[in-house]
Amino acid sequence: MLCLLNTTIVMASEHSRSVDFNFNWRFTLVENTGLPKTVPLEDTDWRDVRLPHDWSVEASFDESLEGATGYLPGGVGIYQKHFKTPADPKRSNSYILFDGVYNNATFWLNGQRLGQNPYGYSPVHFNLTDHLKTDGSNNVITVHVDHSRYGDSRWYTGSGIYRNVKLITVDKLHIPIWGTFITSPEVSAQQATINIEVNVENDNEDKKSFMLRTHIVDNVGNVVATTVDKSRISSHKSKLIEQELTVSNPKLWDIDTPNMYQAITTILLGEEVIDSYTTPFGIRELKFELNKGFYLNGKATLVKGVSIHHDAGLVGAAVPKDVWRRRFQALKEAGVNAVRTAHNPFSQEFLDLCDEMGLLVQNEFFDEFDYAKDKRLNMNERHDDYITRGYVEHFQDSAKSDLTRTMLRDRNHPSVFQWSIGNEIEWAYVNYRHVTGFWKGTEDPTKIEPRFWKGTPKYTPEELKQRYEDSDEGQYRLAETAKKLNAWVKELDTTRPTTANFIMPQISHISGYADAVDIVGYSYRNNIIPWGQTHFPDKLITINENPGTWDDWKNVLEQPGVFSQFMWTGIDYMGERHQKWPHKSGWGDILDLAGFKLQGWNYFKSIWVNEPFISLGTLPLKDSGFDVDKLSGLATPSGNRSYRWRDSNMHWNYQIDAPILVEVASNHSIVELFLNGESLGSRSMSEAPDRIFRWVVPYQSGTLTAKTGFEGQEIEATMETTGEVVGFSLTPDRVELTANGYDVSHLVVQLHDKQGRAVVTENAQVTFELQGDARWLGVDNGAPDNVQDFQSQSIVTAKGRTLAMVQANIKANQVMITARIKGLKDQSVIINITD
Repeated sequence: MLCLLNTTIVMASEHSRSVDFNFNWRFTLVENTGLPKTVPLEDTDWRDVRLPHDWSVEASFDESLEGATGYLPGGVGIYQKHFKTPADPKRSNSYILFDGVYNNATFWLNGQRLGQNPYGYSPVHFNLTDHLKTDGSNNVITVHVDHSRYGDSRWYTGSGIYRNVKLITVDKLHIPIWGTFITSPEVSAQQATINIEVNVENDNEDKKSFMLRTHIVDNVGNVVATTVDKSRISSHKSKLIEQELTVSNPKLWDIDTPNMYQAITTILLGEEVIDSYTTPFGIRELKFELNKGFYLNGKATLVKGVSIHHDAGLVGAAVPKDVWRRRFQALKEAGVNAVRTAHNPFSQEFLDLCDEMGLLVQNEFFDEFDYAKDKRLNMNERHDDYITRGYVEHFQDSAKSDLTRTMLRDRNHPSVFQWSIGNEIEWAYVNYRHVTGFWKGTEDPTKIEPRFWKGTPKYTPEELKQRYEDSDEGQYRLAETAKKLNAWVKELDTTRPTTANFIMPQISHISGYADAVDIVGYSYRNNIIPWGQTHFPDKLITINENPGTWDDWKNVLEQPGVFSQFMWTGIDYMGERHQKWPHKSGWGDILDLAGFKLQGWNYFKSIWVNEPFISLGTLPLKDSGFDVDKLSGLATPSGNRSYRWRDSNMHWNYQIDAPILVEVASNHSIVELFLNGESLGSRSMSEAPDRIFRWVVPYQSGTLTAKTGFEGQEIEATMETTGEVVGFSLTPDRVELTANGYDVSHLVVQLHDKQGRAVVTENAQVTFELQGDARWLGVDNGAPDNVQDFQSQSIVTAKGRTLAMVQANIKANQVMITARIKGLKDQSVIINITD
């Protein structure tokens, strides 16, 4: 029986539904924002491009553009692709699936308009069948992308068909795109109940009797459960069929062992396989309990999360899977177990990788609802113009469709554990600010009282309710919009909770907005968590965004029911830098734009990882935010240090006798510091209220060492004064790629001295040469103020290092990359690209 089942699975897998549609597109930028009068267009002189493609990141940074979107342009682009009809339209249906096009996209096939999709983050698909050619000539798909409003977001968006495209061909009797929904309502170590909802469509002219068979296959290819149903469906109708299976001794999906299964669902007419649909999924149990928190597979789990945007430095928004993989690996090494998709849905590929690597995902839908946010100045709301007005113009008509398509695509991912309907939406409802009592004017954010961020609410809930009822919210009520969004979510999935990121929870609790979702996630409002829990004891409250200091994490450890933190941000991103030229990005707390580890990586590892850890950081005492206490000799804060640990350097090169603040991050309670073998004393955790041990040290060259002991074993971190640059290394993370058009190798240049020690205080111009058949993706040194072109083969290092990326094409060959720095010996690496 098992052999028979395995044979069937092989046959089903060969019944291919979809093909990669990313290759051989034509592209051009145009000046006119209007739609073309006739399509298809003559494209002989257009560029050849391979998707995913982001045209904005190919351009040069320009100070005259919008800092909100990273000083890169938008514009209008048109894509076309010529292809043969994949199957007889009389017997088969063909669809095209776009995972993301930014933005305001209009689609045609052979001149026939298929539809539009204004939202740049939602997937969309179209039925091509009725417009395909039957005479053997080429079809032409045309996509018009209007991102002329290049300041339409508070962060870098990218422009173009920046996610994957697939061509899907099925029988007239078939399972539609996103046509299955898998849940595991009962899970134990002994067995799991698997429920599968399968939607079947019949576009034939007659009714059909068929068998629907589902195999559950584990991650090594074993069939672990099978069910078969007989059914009948009328012509041009759809039918929902529910199946139930039991998996014995299930391998559960969790953050440490992200086991995956596949449900292979097959439609059979007699013995003939008509359609086969594969759904990857994981078996796991989610539970959220008031005053207790979050349980994953019955185990209390603290969510060590980071918020991230969807761009990735030099590749912009068209991010290869290998780029996310490198970044995820670094985040997980720092203890991160969850990501928040700020502030929009990410790609299918992104979620696939989260499933594979064991990262929980808070899947967020929108950054604005009824009213526009000011894209240039956060909090300065309802201020917008043509360039910055974005999705709010489409929200009333498109929000349900965008949310629905996103959820249908994403709801089988075990990594997705929450749906967030929106981010800090209250800013755009100006009466909310007035009701708090912390604003002297309703429009000017500079008139906010500092106690809004640090103190408790000015008024009792009863007083706030009266102030709210006396205020004018305008045409739309936020609570009503949120209830509508929540209802749409619950129509599609009741197995996960809804949440939102609340910036004014004291008002949202009394306005009805907080009641619209299952979990209230506070944004930078840890100070009022006790207030919220006292006055609204029936609501589960947690943290959806904050700076990520030790004080923030203590709220998770100490406040009952608070189970999560999504610190801002896990990875640096472009944008949100109005009039900050040349700073195109703000900061990365754990990783920079190039994916390099920063001091925040050390800091979070020291509080989120149990294995023994210690790290060193240094910076001049002047302007550090610290002074020296004259009595104790300890470093004492002289200002707000909420974010200051990110300024710490990873070197020991300063002026002789200059006072240097030494910062040590460790998960041990006592640390001792040495300079050139001489002890500078120990510090205890009681002297490190923010979990950073500090000394003020007159600088002397040599070796700085921090030591601590764990269960009889000593660990240490060391910094050495480095000499002048005499060479550099060129190090790839992969030397073997597959000729698939997707695999990526990251190459890092690092300057070093004659002892081979990394020099981070000097920089140099690096020029790269690529020999062989591969795609040069670009260069990035990770610095927020770097405005050198990404699409270049030359760059000046930052902190003595830079990154280059090479992507495989579809030809097997050997590629050599050479890096050159004037006056230093060239360095080369060989990358083998194989079939």
